[in-house]
Amino acid sequence: MFFEDVKIRRSVRTFDGKELNDEVINDLKEYAKTIVNPYNIPVEFVFLNKDDHKLSSPVLSGEKEYISAKVKKGQNADVAYGYSFEKMLMYAVSKGLGTVFIGGTLPRDKFEKASELKNDEIMPCMSPIGYAADKMGVKEVLMRKGVKADSRYNFSELFFKNDFETHLSDDEAEKLGVKKALEAVRLAPSAVNKQPWRAVVSDGGVHFYEKKDKGYDNGTYDVQKVDMGIALYHFENQCIEEGKQLKFEVANPGIAIPQNTEYIASYLF
Repeated sequence: MFFEDVKIRRSVRTFDGKELNDEVINDLKEYAKTIVNPYNIPVEFVFLNKDDHKLSSPVLSGEKEYISAKVKKGQNADVAYGYSFEKMLMYAVSKGLGTVFIGGTLPRDKFEKASELKNDEIMPCMSPIGYAADKMGVKEVLMRKGVKADSRYNFSELFFKNDFETHLSDDEAEKLGVKKALEAVRLAPSAVNKQPWRAVVSDGGVHFYEKKDKGYDNGTYDVQKVDMGIALYHFENQCIEEGKQLKFEVANPGIAIPQNTEYIASYLF
């Protein structure tokens, strides 16, 4: 079921213009209270009405509600943030709602003020929440085309076996029992569709790395580490749905890595 949601999910920027009813909003708020991440770093969700707070984004239309999230600054805060926020948004997707991560194309000062962001907190993203319009707006069509939103790197370009020299094929991943979970990662959303996740599969588990692009780390948080949190959530949740027992740890396995690549975390079987 999760994998099916991952496959059909797309970033929605054109909404039907209708308010969400209290039942839907309250359900989302209750779910938000249950969300935890492997780092045990609390992420606080904030629900914002567009009209109440006079909010907007130039890349959106028809939206009435937003979900914002904030987390205290610190090591792995951005990764934990991405994991928790994606868990929130995938729940919304499972309820038939449209979402999209918005990081750069928003009046950040207004959203931070509405979210009551403190000096020791970060708020990398927000998402509109609502029902998708029957037809995408012109801005949305052009934006999706610009970032090639429906394309992804090939499986073997993202995933490796034992080291970064040996590409992992679909068939090998199937034999190792991780194909669907890695495919869930491959299909995940990322900032400007850069897909910064890389994974090395070894005998004992799967090790995740960030392939860094310039311009995504502002010194306070790294947007591509938020993307890495999204990837970790996709991998973990698909494995759990398949009944796999996982152990999460941050312990660099010492695999030689390419330039501009950073170890993030591992899942051990």
